[in-house]
Amino acid sequence: MNKNKINHFTDLITWQEAHKLALMVYKLTQKFPQQEQYGLVNQMRRSAISISSNIAEGFGRRTGKEKIRFYDIAIGSLFELQNQFILSKDLQYIEIDYFTTVHTQSVRVNSLLNGLIKTAI
Repeated sequence: MNKNKINHFTDLITWQEAHKLALMVYKLTQKFPQQEQYGLVNQMRRSAISISSNIAEGFGRRTGKEKIRFYDIAIGSLFELQNQFILSKDLQYIEIDYFTTVHTQSVRVNSLLNGLIKTAI
């Protein structure tokens, strides 16, 4: 088997980095106030999961148009998550250093997603 061949969505660097971002969000939100468990925490986790899930679903689609549709949804979820990072920082739920770390990771995922879309065209 060719190591460079992409056989499964988990072989995509874009999915790997999105998965890493989701794990970061789960770790981050464990420390949020209890009153946010069914609000911001739930929304951030759903956004983070949506990114890697839509990458996986797009990978499984047959046409470029279908793939792009799911990759676009992933980008929408990513922007939603970036907004939630800013809100969390402004509410002082996360420190600026960790905000910078997760924001940088989200920018990386955005760049990779845009590259994935270009290959699907």
